[in-house]
Amino acid sequence: MPAIVGAVKVINIGSSSIFHIGDVYKIKPYTLAKTFAGGGSFNSGDGIRIHLENAQTNIMDDDYVDQNFTASK
Repeated sequence: MPAIVGAVKVINIGSSSIFHIGDVYKIKPYTLAKTFAGGGSFNSGDGIRIHLENAQTNIMDDDYVDQNFTASK
């Protein structure tokens, strides 16, 4: 049975978002990301003190595939 949709006003859609109106068979969003973080990163809490003298983050990555991803139809 078809969907009946009234007026829609879209203000903003993010780059990794899906906007859907009406009937759908399959919605399959995907994203791939690689994050580099040095010492003292991703800390949370009150009163955290981080002392790093000479911290370096090695971002040299020789492999070409980090996660296998194939888009299925």
